[in-house]
Amino acid sequence: MHVEFEGDIWFWKGPAPWHFVTVPDEECAELEATSAFVSYGWGMIPVRARVGSTEWATSLWPKDGAYLVPVKAAVRKAERLDVGDKVRVRLDIDV
Repeated sequence: MHVEFEGDIWFWKGPAPWHFVTVPDEECAELEATSAFVSYGWGMIPVRARVGSTEWATSLWPKDGAYLVPVKAAVRKAERLDVGDKVRVRLDIDV
């Protein structure tokens, strides 16, 4: 399964801060339908993510009916990204 969308990078300033891109509602509905087959617990969905020319393994985080794509520091550095930047994200999920 492949999902592509655009979204803004945002920062969550919690006890363990992270940068994320929120998956849009339409794509979240599609992901929710497959989560029972691929989730390894807590609703997390393992994916291969791609932004620009950088690809990495991660898991989508479920949050308030949506999914979040964590964007680690190495990806932001390689693609020269910061909070507020709009990015095109590709997700590959093995179903």
